[in-house]
Amino acid sequence: MTNKKKKIFKKKKLTQEQLQNAIGRLLLKNPKAKFNAKEIIRKLKLKNNKDSVIDCLAAMQRSGKVQSFNGKYKLGNGKIKSTKPGQKKGRQSIKQVAGRVDLIRSGAAYIVCDTDTDDVYVPQKFLNSALHGDRVVVSILKSRKGRKSEGEVVEVTKRANRKFVGNLQVSKKGGLVLVDHPKMSFDVKIDSENLNGAQDGDRVIIEVTKYGRGGKQSFRGQVTNILDSSDRNEMEMNAILINSGFELAHSAEVMEEVAKLNDDITEKDLAKRRDMRGDLTFTIDPHDAKDFDDAISYKVLEDDVVEIGIHIADVTHFVKSGTALDEEAYNRSTSVYLVDRVCPMLPERLSNELCSLRPNEDKFTFSAVFKFDANGKIVDRWFGKTLTHSDRRYTYEEAQEILESGKGDYAKELKAVAKVAAKMRKERFKNGAINFESDEVKFKLDEKKKPIGVYVKQRKEANLLVEDFMLLANKEVARYIAKKVKAPEIPFVYRVHDEPNQDRLADFALFAKEMGIKVKIDTPSNIAKSLNKLAEKAKEDESVKLLQPLAIRTMSKAVYTSENIGHYGLAFDYYTHFTSPIRRYSDVLVHRILQKNLKKDVKRVNQEALEAKCKHISAQERKAIEAERESTKYKQVEYLEGKEGQVFEGFVSGMIDKGVFIQLKESKAEGLIKFDAFKESYDIQDSRMKAVGNRTGDEIKMGDKVRVKLLETDINNREIELQIVD
Repeated sequence: MTNKKKKIFKKKKLTQEQLQNAIGRLLLKNPKAKFNAKEIIRKLKLKNNKDSVIDCLAAMQRSGKVQSFNGKYKLGNGKIKSTKPGQKKGRQSIKQVAGRVDLIRSGAAYIVCDTDTDDVYVPQKFLNSALHGDRVVVSILKSRKGRKSEGEVVEVTKRANRKFVGNLQVSKKGGLVLVDHPKMSFDVKIDSENLNGAQDGDRVIIEVTKYGRGGKQSFRGQVTNILDSSDRNEMEMNAILINSGFELAHSAEVMEEVAKLNDDITEKDLAKRRDMRGDLTFTIDPHDAKDFDDAISYKVLEDDVVEIGIHIADVTHFVKSGTALDEEAYNRSTSVYLVDRVCPMLPERLSNELCSLRPNEDKFTFSAVFKFDANGKIVDRWFGKTLTHSDRRYTYEEAQEILESGKGDYAKELKAVAKVAAKMRKERFKNGAINFESDEVKFKLDEKKKPIGVYVKQRKEANLLVEDFMLLANKEVARYIAKKVKAPEIPFVYRVHDEPNQDRLADFALFAKEMGIKVKIDTPSNIAKSLNKLAEKAKEDESVKLLQPLAIRTMSKAVYTSENIGHYGLAFDYYTHFTSPIRRYSDVLVHRILQKNLKKDVKRVNQEALEAKCKHISAQERKAIEAERESTKYKQVEYLEGKEGQVFEGFVSGMIDKGVFIQLKESKAEGLIKFDAFKESYDIQDSRMKAVGNRTGDEIKMGDKVRVKLLETDINNREIELQIVD
């Protein structure tokens, strides 16, 4: 190989053809050796990511150039080998892809692929120990009889979770824990020496030490904690966190590091930072918030120019790369907000004290400062490390009252900031941004954290004010990095949102038409206008609100990646997350990369390593969202406990072959009423917007208002049973 070729392999991402040639040469030199994808990347010094290498190896395997052995590959013998353990005769692999396991109630799963490949259905027997959320390589199979293609997991590349909650049954041979997880159930055998004091009937946290495939190859594990069953709420909230893959407490090593931290401001700090402690600064947060990670400052300059600063807690001043604190923050990647608690990414001494922008305290901050002219146009921007001092802490309710009445602390300044925010908001929607606002259920809890009331979170001008300036900072930071140099680009953490799936969008348009709502899907601009009109109509018509979650499902999921494609929903070409480093690790990475590139010099990080971190953070975000939804479902059912026999107002919110879903108006809890509970049988139309009675022709339509009786609550399965009253 020439020196020139060596340089190409070091510097460039290889095409699939180049990659096959390079891998072939490696295997020819080492005919008896076996390599996994990571080892191949390291040995060949590739910029290609792991998934592209796996796809390449799969293609080489189909041609017989390589053989696969449990995720490792060696030189082939020219014959096509099956990669599937236990593959049925008459079924062959057409390709392999990487993705994430999304289990369904039947025990089977869909693999959400990293590429543009459609989700791959995998029967339960072909999951081969893969569990919900795991990262896997799946072999896509095709039946010779032309049946629908499906797949089989051939390798689990990363486990989403190693700890689970379940009930222990003890026998002479040891213990058996039936894992209690909303997405899956499986047994874990516990040897007697690994029970660690747990007794029969205990609800325990177990760590899986061996992943089985069923039958004799069962899951094995050990008990790590015994949950206190005397407090049902505490037990269930902890179970939700553990089953979602989040540790309940920070490690002893991390807590030792945090104990040594302090927020003293030295002369060195003053020399390196812009001192903005004299500028009027305030925070606006929920009434029960303790981690204030953003503040806004306001200052009037000459010639009707105003300076507005967005000041963010400087987490990286305390959290240094290479520390146990940083590693654990990355592993968690996000704080998890359940109904009655926060499971913080950072220990509370950091999130609620050292980093929190509490009033009347000097704080280390990372700021984005903008100058606006009299027309609300940005005429200058500045990014950098600062020192700030919050003069006033507002709750959203307090700030809203001042905006409405014009009276209160710093009312003039607050209204001036809100005016600039409103102009930015108007411009954003004019450029094609979409309003994805949907109801967020909140609970009033008693001293035992039992729900005694339900309400929907209100987003008024004070909420939007904060949101508008956070969006501005996020957008402009991303733009600054993207535009700093033309090529090669600076690897960065972008928050991207792809265009909607056209097939899903077309189905939704037909769906909405049944309810008298016209949705134009011919251009991105018309899509945005139609969905925003839908959001406006939903404010007046309760039944139309049911369409909003369906509209959101047609959209792609926003993710973190180093490959920028823009943010469709916000209509931004460049977007990132800079404003919440206390609760999001993505923002910590953004702060570090931005700080390195504030001067003329360009500092680049390894893009492949950064992309791997982006995928991990995106996966942790999904797990946190699932945990938050699970806690809401739990509280919705708990709120309805004891109300059996009462009648509630609701709406028809969905239809499946078995029956109709009813969403209760007050609690937003949803229950299924099976068709066999009605006086006649029903046929569902293809649109799933309407069911027609076979005898009377009576219709049940999406959005119909109904009165239902609550028959039963099932807190363990987060389900309610309803009966139509009229």
